[in-house]
Parts: sequence; C-alpha cells; structure tokens
Amino acid sequence: MAGWDDGAQLTRASQALDAANFFLADVRDGLGPYLAVYLLTEQKWDEASIGVVMSIATIAGILAQTPAGALVDTTRAKRMVMVVAALIVTAASVLLPLMSGFWPITISQSIAHAAGVIFPPAIAAVSLGVVGPAAFAARIGRNESFNHAGNAAAALIAGAAAYALGPTAVFYLMAVMAVGSLASVLAIPERAIDHDLARGLHEQRAAPAGGEQPSGLSILLTCRPLLIFAICVALFHLANAAMLPLVGQKLALQDENLGTSLMSACIVAAQVVMVPMAMLVGARADRWGHKRFFLAALLILPLRAVLYTFSDAKAWLVGVQLLDGVGAGIFGAIMPVIVADLMRNTGRFNVAQGAVITAQSIGAALSTALAGLVVVEAGYSAAFLALGAIAAVGFAVCWWMLPERRETAAASVPNRQTSPSPSAIAAE
Repeated sequence: MAGWDDGAQLTRASQALDAANFFLADVRDGLGPYLAVYLLTEQKWDEASIGVVMSIATIAGILAQTPAGALVDTTRAKRMVMVVAALIVTAASVLLPLMSGFWPITISQSIAHAAGVIFPPAIAAVSLGVVGPAAFAARIGRNESFNHAGNAAAALIAGAAAYALGPTAVFYLMAVMAVGSLASVLAIPERAIDHDLARGLHEQRAAPAGGEQPSGLSILLTCRPLLIFAICVALFHLANAAMLPLVGQKLALQDENLGTSLMSACIVAAQVVMVPMAMLVGARADRWGHKRFFLAALLILPLRAVLYTFSDAKAWLVGVQLLDGVGAGIFGAIMPVIVADLMRNTGRFNVAQGAVITAQSIGAALSTALAGLVVVEAGYSAAFLALGAIAAVGFAVCWWMLPERRETAAASVPNRQTSPSPSAIAAE
C-alpha cells in the first residue's frame, strides 16, 4: 500500500513521474513519423510500401496491447516492466540503420511497437496508484504536458541533428532519451504506488475483507459505453494517424535534404500546442465534461484535413500542423480519464485501457495503409479528404451514442470513493 500521509514520498513520486513522462516521450512512440521520412529519402521506398510496413508494425502492437494492460493490472513490478520495454524499443530503433530490405525493417519495428504498448497503461496505472482517483485527471493532464514538452525538445534536437548529420541521427537521440527515462522510472518510490488503486479498485482500501474484487474480463464486452468509446477512438486514429506521415512525405518530396528537419518542425509545432491543451484538460475536464473535450478533439480532424489541401507551401503545412496539437493534446489527456471513469471499482482499468488502445491501434494501422493506397491512386489531397470524412463519422457516433459521464473532484477522496458497481456500469 502507498504511504498516503508521507508527503515527501508523494512529492518525490510526482517529480519522478514528471521526468519519466518527459524522457519517455521520445521512447514510447519509437521512430514514429521519422520512419516514413527515412524510408522515403534514404531507402527510396514508395508511399504504399511505407504504409504497409508501418501498418504491420502497428498490428504487432495491437496483438500485444490488451495483454499488456492485463499485465499492468496484475503485476506489482510496474517500474521494471517499463524499464525492459524502453530497452527493447531503443535497441530495435538504434539498429535500424544497419538493416535493409522489407522484412528486417518490418520485424524490427514490429518488435518496437509490441514493446512500446506497455507505456500508456503503465504510466496511467502508476499515476492512479500514486495520486488516487480524485486527483487523477489533473495528474494525467500533467503527464501529457511533460510528455509533449519532451516530444518538442526531442524533435528540436532531432531536427538540428538531422540537418547536420543526416536522418539517421534521430535513431541515436532515442538512446540518450532512454537513459533519462530509465533513471526517472526507477526514481519513482515503489512504496508510493497503491497497486489496488492502480488497477481501479478504489474501495478496496476501505473494506479489505469484503470490498470490491476485480470484475471478470467480460466487462470489456458488456460495458456498452466502453464499446462505443472504443469505436470512437478507432475512428479518431483511423483519421489521424496517417496525416502527419503524409505531411512529412509531401515536405520530403519538395526537399529531400530538409525532409527530416521539416518533419521535426511539424512535430514541434504540434507539441508546443499540446502542452497547454493537456493542462486545460487536466484542470477543466471534470468540470466541463469529458465527452465535450473528446468531441472537440474529433472536430479538429476534418478541419485540419481540408486545410492541408489548400497549399503545398512549407510554411502552410507546418502551420496547419498546429491544429494537431489541439486535437491530439486533448485526446491524450482525456482518453485515460474516460476509461478510468467507466471502469471505476471494476479492477480492470488497465486491461480496459489496453482494449481501447487496441481499437486505437487498429485505426492507426488501417490509416497508414489506406492513406498510402489513396495517395498512389488519387493523390495527397484525396487522401486528406478521405481521412477528414472518417473523423466526421467518428464525431457523429460520439455525439449521438456516447453518454456523458463526469465526476467532480470535490465529491471524491483519494482512498474512499463512492462509485457505481461493476454490474451497474455494465448494464448502462
């Protein structure tokens, strides 16, 4: 059990979480959009092949996602799980420049994706176990703020390094960030993590003999709001995942020498905006409503897709990318909050996160493949508009079918929180 009265220990845990989110920013997503630029400019792959390899790697993550959430629910070695995953992702990425050919690159990135899926549920679980449900939305907003700040810093360094040393420099930057992430994760005091709270058993502490026990895994299929939310998340990422790689490819085709640096500019532009958006979600989500924030994130995508078609100018494409900061900044902060709300006292918070992120990964995997095929057949503008239309469908589903569930922090306490029973949630 965590030492709830030990203020120094909780302060140390909070600071270590800040640092872990900053350094893991560059590690948790692997090479991300840099992979598309590298394969296009250095390996001379076509857009369809790039989309396929990125989709296969994402599918590997899909297969690992829900088991990863279940592992986080059950293990008390959450810190070591993150350490091992960080080492695997870094090794797979650093070795990439030594590889050539479709299958070696596909396998290495599949391994990286499969290991990387552990970070979102593990960070969210540790955060919930440290601060409790009452402060969870604020802690997630803080997590995302430091994550985006880390992404922005890494992208700035990557852009400068790629300009001076070539596109492969970004691979070695990850190794440096990995060292920082390992030190930060290990700095989180183990005793500060309440592992019952970390899996969503909020009332277990109040009644250890007869309190809530973990629900069966059937809760993932019987909780209707969770299923609807998973569909909306899949549509969000089906629309969103391919947009940045497509922009990177358009920029690289205009100037191969500046492709990676311009991609870094796009990432920095978005990440700078994501920081205040994540802070806004953390501060206002419980008051303004979780669904409203998610709807706003969905609505940004069609607007962004249409604006991309207006011009191929470098400044315009980078400028439109600022909108990605609004949508992704909101989504990253609100997603675990919604899942935690739906899974309160089920003991299945992290496996539910894994299931939702599985839906997210399915959308992302299909997104890059779909966009690559549309680009080959009809061009970049058609691909952007198709992605925007998918986001509009997601907005409609969320608007009409996802119920609003919100709680006020004032009505909650860290260790004793009145919540709907698992059966009530499932029947909703």
